[in-house]
Amino acid sequence: ACLELAAGQYVLETSVFPREPQQLKELRDLTATHPRAMMATAPDAAQLMGLLIKLIDAKKTIEVGVFTGYSLLLTALSIPHDGKITAIDMSRESYEIGLPVIQKAGVEHKIEFVESEALPALDFVRQEGNEGSYDFAYVDADKVNYWNYHERLMKLVRVGGIIAYDNTLWGGTVAIPPDSVAGSHRGGTEATIQFNKSLAADPRVDISLTPLGDGITICRRIY
Repeated sequence: ACLELAAGQYVLETSVFPREPQQLKELRDLTATHPRAMMATAPDAAQLMGLLIKLIDAKKTIEVGVFTGYSLLLTALSIPHDGKITAIDMSRESYEIGLPVIQKAGVEHKIEFVESEALPALDFVRQEGNEGSYDFAYVDADKVNYWNYHERLMKLVRVGGIIAYDNTLWGGTVAIPPDSVAGSHRGGTEATIQFNKSLAADPRVDISLTPLGDGITICRRIY
């Protein structure tokens, strides 16, 4: 475990932080003072996301769970000037913590923030005629609904597009005996284990569960 921690720190210091845009660093430092800072997307996972967004030339993206906006800013910096992001979160207050940094970066015009629970917002987006129109989606929200989000995003993201899910290792608790998991984490652990099994059995996607940050699962829609 100590070796894994050292390797993770090596990745951050050698590969991630030297290439992290200044605006992202500023937002990461700002978020670090938040009492729920651990909810933010890990910078190593974010770096992979930025690369994937550019590899598929993503222009229209959707994000479920924004918090202070680290992953949102990363996406906004990675897509073209005329790209668009639909960003869904129940808390405008959290989003507004990072908004000044987003504005300073000159990318606020790419973002449509939707203050809402995610399931009705995703249903509304689909009803507005957006099926198969998104290139990339990112989910970092309540784990019990991940499969519900997956089913909706599979209709919104185009064939060949990518959906990324954060926290799919859930603090490593997915890999230990259930009775060893603290009661406060048990619900999230059980939901994450079931979600990971369901994704592995889903023939509609190629997947890679990557142990960066708290685990990020990359899905490519096949059909």
